[in-house]
Amino acid sequence: MKYLLKNGEIINRGKRFGADLLIADGKIEKVGSEIAVTGAVKEIDCTGKLVIPGMIDDQVHFREPGLTHKATIHSESRAAVAGGVTSFMEMPNTNPAAFTQKLLQDKYDIASRDAAANYSFFMGTSNDNLEEVLRTDPKMVCGVKIFMGSSTGNLLVDDRETLDRLFGSVPILIATHCEDEQTIIDNLATAEAKYGSSVPISMHPVIRSREACYMSSSLAVELAKKHGTRLHILHITTREELSHFSTADIADKKITAEACVHHMTFSKQDYLTLGNQIKCNPAIKLERDRLAIIEAVKDGRIDVIATDHAPHTWEEKSKDYLHAPSGLPLVQHPLVLLLQLYHNEGLALETIVERACHAPAKCFDIADRGYLDEGKWADVVVLDPNREWTIRKEGLLYKCAWSPLEGKAVKGSVEMTFVNGRQVYADGQLTIDKPGMRLTFDR
Repeated sequence: MKYLLKNGEIINRGKRFGADLLIADGKIEKVGSEIAVTGAVKEIDCTGKLVIPGMIDDQVHFREPGLTHKATIHSESRAAVAGGVTSFMEMPNTNPAAFTQKLLQDKYDIASRDAAANYSFFMGTSNDNLEEVLRTDPKMVCGVKIFMGSSTGNLLVDDRETLDRLFGSVPILIATHCEDEQTIIDNLATAEAKYGSSVPISMHPVIRSREACYMSSSLAVELAKKHGTRLHILHITTREELSHFSTADIADKKITAEACVHHMTFSKQDYLTLGNQIKCNPAIKLERDRLAIIEAVKDGRIDVIATDHAPHTWEEKSKDYLHAPSGLPLVQHPLVLLLQLYHNEGLALETIVERACHAPAKCFDIADRGYLDEGKWADVVVLDPNREWTIRKEGLLYKCAWSPLEGKAVKGSVEMTFVNGRQVYADGQLTIDKPGMRLTFDR
């Protein structure tokens, strides 16, 4: 099937311009004015709409294998394409964790059957699996993940000697979760001494503190500079950590950073109304941190925008603070949240496309994706920037069937999504006829 997207406003490589876009044989065949097509073609009028590359989400947790009561690759990838996410990179803290090449391949096998979007999976690290990590194929795997602070799952790497070996030996991108574990342990003990078993959710950003984040990210930067490592620090949450990063072009950086949509949307006061729904690691912090993160996205100190989609069941999230797991479902609405920042906080559309679509492709050296260039795979999203609607539970595609965004009035929506030239979502309906493809990397 050929598709001709007519009269849209295309955003690509920092430019906005009116043009048509022709999709054929899975690729973008032509971008130009008044494209003429021979043969069968489906024309779609995009007047008043934005046409952008599909978002590449470099941090999701789809919970399969082993945690499929929360989510599956099948369910969450369908939520992703409804949200304009055409490619995802999934984290290793499943059950069992992806600590071996065999376990990593098992996840690829599931995705090859079930994923609606394009996919890659991070290789996981422990304190004793360096040999397996070094067997990772840089052309076929997005990167290596190090949990330098504990989160959901038992993947903490806290041995300094092990960290030094990993940073000194791994030849591909290392992505880090940075929180200092001992600081968190000490802060939790202080909170429990004060509140007993009734620690309130408002203590979450105090327990998983800004000091814990800064101490750990500083260590990661120190090790990366020592060894010349390609380092990507995930989900920055504090103003102080931004001092680690420069505004240089991403192509010139060895150390890059990611911001997540929830840390750009929520701040500490939202715990009062949303409670454990927005409990995540690292924690959502102060309003001044949220605003600083947005400014760093604008000026390029933060390179990539992601979701850190991490669903849990409503029953799990309904437990008291100490027992409710961290993480929230987000992959169905990242572009919608970014459009709120465009309308309300001056985040330019070109910047949204750069950080959510172009930069992940550059950061991870993804082959033939992330741009609306002729010859690249046709991962394309059509947005209505001005449609006003309300996010409702009945529209959610997550297996967990809840969202902290329920009842939120928004302006801007995802109207259509194409993955590898196939229309997989349109007019609120999934139309998937074939799975996504495994991402490959030009390394």
